[in-house]
Amino acid sequence: MRTVHVVTHPEATHHVEGVVGGWHDSRLTPAGVRAAVSIARTLRARVPDGAEVELFSSDLRRTRRTAEEVADVFGVRPVLDRRLREKSYGQAGGRPQEWLDRRFVPPPAVGERMDHDEGVEGAETRAELARRVYAAMDDILRRPCAHQIVVTHGGSLTFVVASWIRMPIESAGYVGFRAPSGSITTLREDDFYHNRQVVSLGETCPLDESRHLDESSPLDSARR
Repeated sequence: MRTVHVVTHPEATHHVEGVVGGWHDSRLTPAGVRAAVSIARTLRARVPDGAEVELFSSDLRRTRRTAEEVADVFGVRPVLDRRLREKSYGQAGGRPQEWLDRRFVPPPAVGERMDHDEGVEGAETRAELARRVYAAMDDILRRPCAHQIVVTHGGSLTFVVASWIRMPIESAGYVGFRAPSGSITTLREDDFYHNRQVVSLGETCPLDESRHLDESSPLDSARR
């Protein structure tokens, strides 16, 4: 039996400053650090004592700080992987959210969505984001470990889950798995049929103070 615990980092400075996240290297706020501690304790309570645990994290500061709290309770060292980063918003990263909102070109309802140009110079397409997250997850899942923890971002979570259920990238143009900041998504594969389950999506911990994102916004991944 394999269980993958996917953590979306809690509140970071770009959330409270109202600027675009993406590859902008923001830090956790004090509330975000407290939430990271709560996440780590929750994971420690869920993983059996003595179980083998591996920890992987995006290399941005907000995810790396979250992973440090998890690493501390499990006594492991996080493997940093830039492929687990949030979507890059190019020149919009670190700018006011309103700057991106005025320029953002939403994808069409039908037609090409994965390679769609969103109108911001240097921004990744969904296809580019998906390919790197899928590649990171392929490498993680090649490792025979019963409990793996992946610390990433809200926008990247969609493709972590899509890769888990082996959705072809070319079919992922309409997929969106939404989870709040500071949440845990649990994925499990049984060792008989090798079926892959999405056990829970975006659970928040009791002490998490970071669940503030407007999930109704089409640009909410830019805030993660």
